[in-house]
Amino acid sequence: MDIQYLTLSFSHKSTPISVREKLAIESQNLESFLLQLKQEITAIDELMFISTCNRVEFYITTHAPQECIAGILDHLCIIQNLELSQIEKYYQIALGQEAVHYVFNVASSLDSVVIGETQITGQIKNAYKMCFDLGICGQNITRLIHFAFRCAAQVRNQTQISQSPLSVASVAVKKALTCNAKNKNALVIGLGEIGKLTSRHLLDSGFSITLVNRNPQKALHFVEELKLSKKDISKITIADFTKLAEILNDFDFIFSSTSSNLPIITQDMVCAMPFERFWFDLAVPRDIQESIHTQNLMIFCVDDLKSKIEENLTQKKIQAHLAYALIGQATQDFFVWLQNLNVQPIIKTMRQNAKNACLQELNRAIKKGYLPKEWEEEVKIILHNAFNVFLHNPTLNLKNITNKQEGDSIIEAIKVIFGEEQEEEAKFLDYYKCEYKTPLKS
Repeated sequence: MDIQYLTLSFSHKSTPISVREKLAIESQNLESFLLQLKQEITAIDELMFISTCNRVEFYITTHAPQECIAGILDHLCIIQNLELSQIEKYYQIALGQEAVHYVFNVASSLDSVVIGETQITGQIKNAYKMCFDLGICGQNITRLIHFAFRCAAQVRNQTQISQSPLSVASVAVKKALTCNAKNKNALVIGLGEIGKLTSRHLLDSGFSITLVNRNPQKALHFVEELKLSKKDISKITIADFTKLAEILNDFDFIFSSTSSNLPIITQDMVCAMPFERFWFDLAVPRDIQESIHTQNLMIFCVDDLKSKIEENLTQKKIQAHLAYALIGQATQDFFVWLQNLNVQPIIKTMRQNAKNACLQELNRAIKKGYLPKEWEEEVKIILHNAFNVFLHNPTLNLKNITNKQEGDSIIEAIKVIFGEEQEEEAKFLDYYKCEYKTPLKS
């Protein structure tokens, strides 16, 4: 059976946050988990894994899709201590052209909670880099991601879908601005990508912020990165993470986005206060214990922000239609390109060029009297045998190189040399461009 592309996805569209947070694998266990999957599920040819607050997904090439699906679900349940019944109704799969179309959608941010956001680009880049460096993905996944980024660039450049982009962080801050709070003082917990983005939006919106991070040096470096004036820097305070329980009840707003696998704010830390408070949990798994109930306190998680995001989506529907058309065409182009990787057309072109050259010189020799006309057929046979012998080894080498890591760039170059196919832009040169320069030779 031919190798096929397969995606197995738990996303915000099919899986509630209460399940997604159970699927989030601790960072210290992730590499060993992926290596174990690749080693023990023999049906997996190549594997890429991406995990964000909105999705837990596997991008795979395989000759046995059903075996892959069953194996991944079993391993996922084991490492996360889950029953299959807890997750089996939430996952979605796509195979072949549908799988490629799905990956292109994700990379182009058409499948994001916030349509047109650019954060997904870095998330895919980092996921691909990790899996490539682990040696669990190679040529086929690299081809897929390379074209996914080409598609995403087309969507950005040919539509307005990324104009006035929103993010979960910006949506949370906009939601906070509509809340009936006495003061605009906010506590930001965690300074990953979302935490930093939230902090920038808060400062731009006139908030005073207090930063809390397990590594205080990271908070100091972030403040330096902001390059604020003395007046604006006065709006930022850095607090000790160990003092979190002592200070959190004083804030009207809290925005939390750490990578902790357990809640960092629990019921015993929360006190009733006479003023209204609005806390935004932007982490998956959630940072704020789900069962917390206290007077004058409203807690929002990622999924609670969808209504605001839907408003943004309605404004982008026309652009989304244009983007889907581009993605559909890019998907078709990808499979046409894969088919054209077949070396038979190149071999045919090489042989035809050799035959044409021989016949041209034979006709010239007869025309100039160097060769009697009656010898024409015998000489044709000799020349045909000669170019067959000459092309024998190159033909074998071309067939052998097709599935090697460096094969794509060599085949593209030969096409140009022999005039078999020429393009305005070479798809491959010395590396795959997946927002991460992947050497062709390992």
